[in-house]
Amino acid sequence: MLLFYDPIYTDGIDPTARFPRERYRLLYERLREDPDIEIRRPRAATREEITRAHCPEYVEQFIHGTLSPEAVRRIGLRPWTPAIVERTLSLTGGSLQALEHVLQNGGIAGNMAGGTHHAYYDYGSGYCIFNDIAICALTALQHPKIHRILVLDLDVHQGDGTAAICAAQKNIFTCSIHAESNFPFRKQQSDLDVHLADDTSDEDYLAALDRTLKKLEPENYDLLLYQAGVDPLKEDALGKLALTRKGLQQRNQRIFDLHRKYNLPTVLFMGGGYANPIEPTVDAFEDLFIGAAQTIKKSTNPAA
Repeated sequence: MLLFYDPIYTDGIDPTARFPRERYRLLYERLREDPDIEIRRPRAATREEITRAHCPEYVEQFIHGTLSPEAVRRIGLRPWTPAIVERTLSLTGGSLQALEHVLQNGGIAGNMAGGTHHAYYDYGSGYCIFNDIAICALTALQHPKIHRILVLDLDVHQGDGTAAICAAQKNIFTCSIHAESNFPFRKQQSDLDVHLADDTSDEDYLAALDRTLKKLEPENYDLLLYQAGVDPLKEDALGKLALTRKGLQQRNQRIFDLHRKYNLPTVLFMGGGYANPIEPTVDAFEDLFIGAAQTIKKSTNPAA
């Protein structure tokens, strides 16, 4: 399986920021020797690509470092370093290259970052600067074989920015399954929202997911964009659900089964994960990408 990663995913965030920047480096160290995973460094996303989903003025202000203090505060990741711009462009480029790969080859590809679903058209929020999911969705619609896209967001937080940016796009269906009481406190309206109570366990979560997948009619889509945040973990410092590591593995397997059953090109976005200490988060992300790689292996070699 093809994954995109750059050391700047960690190094582009100040060491004193509250965000757990080491999760990217730690995950890379676990996956880099896996024979079923190929890791490449991403290119930088272009202004043209980013402005498919974002206000040009906002994009220029971010790149040139002229956002207002209020706008920077709303995003978080403070204190910012000059490398935040390179990091953001590389992160977005990694998601776009994963998209390019599955549009050309099918299968699954992913970014060891991204899933920045709280970024809106003209401002960022909740650690998210540009919305790589929305950028990928709007980019994919330019492909002649892509007519309907399913955005499946299973982060513990609602994909509010994605829902807002894609609201007018009839060919993009946004679905978010999240903790109702968690951030963002002003929810947007996805095409389908599933609001879960605090402390939802594996059994109840997976039952809700199964009901949701039946409603989605996945056979009607040409592309799946999967925001696979692991912050539904019980150990997560910013989540309010109570999933176990095994529960997340079962969640992901349902999506991989969907991919195989309908031969649905799939892009994986890493999404949230904030356990403290960070090891349960890294464990869960390792499971995600190894599970995806095993799915590809089984698809190409059923005897494997």
